[in-house]
Amino acid sequence: MNEPLFVDAASGSARRQYPGRPSAVYLMGTCLVDGFYADAGLDAIRLLQAEGLEVIFPQSQTCCGQPAYNSGYDDEARRVARQQLQAFAADIPLVVMMGSCTGMMIKEYPQLFAGQPEEQQALDLAARTFELGEFLVNVLQLHTRLAEAQDQSAMRLALHVSCSSRRSLGVAEDHQTLMQNLPGVHLVEPQRASECCGFGGTFAVKQADISATMAADKASAIADTGAQRLVSADCGCLMNISGTMKKQGKGIASQHLASLLYQRLHGQGGQA
Repeated sequence: MNEPLFVDAASGSARRQYPGRPSAVYLMGTCLVDGFYADAGLDAIRLLQAEGLEVIFPQSQTCCGQPAYNSGYDDEARRVARQQLQAFAADIPLVVMMGSCTGMMIKEYPQLFAGQPEEQQALDLAARTFELGEFLVNVLQLHTRLAEAQDQSAMRLALHVSCSSRRSLGVAEDHQTLMQNLPGVHLVEPQRASECCGFGGTFAVKQADISATMAADKASAIADTGAQRLVSADCGCLMNISGTMKKQGKGIASQHLASLLYQRLHGQGGQA
């Protein structure tokens, strides 16, 4: 399968071609999971293992190459991306814990390696790469079993879907489906939910003042919902918004999507 996306003729939107339920998957934790959200990475592994999957976490995995690529350094990005082509070489699905990294591997790797010796390898990897929430809904059908969750206590929850997950990948509905099917969870939507939180990787460094203002607006909108917890599947957004809320003195816990699901389903782990 050389092309990971096809266009739905009826809606004009891009849709994935999803495989049957696999016996094993790769998991890419991403730089931010590795550096700041290790517990979320462990919860993602436990969550997938509880679904009966063998989870392979290659120790040789590194950055997807997106920071260099977005800054115009294609050669440097290819050098980093080659490491991922080697780390995730077996023909099994790759599940990625951030929308932006997923988008890089699905959409940009084929362009980055066009005309290169690794072109076919990049196309093959793109075709079997999936964002975590997308994989849970469309491959594992996890949302159909959430009624069995061990923890069904009441919770008022705000969900933030990253720009990459929402616009590049089109998987916002998958994240919403997971939250809406969790017993006890009341999902609230902040005003201007689709707006960027201001992180944007290198944008937060290059345009710090604008980024901080966007984050402040996003944090205030979330606080106005009365949510007890903020959940996102993108660690960059989660770090940016939760850090801003702390500076604003707003006592709202934040949690990665994988941690919330593991906590609610199995009544353990899922540190907030």
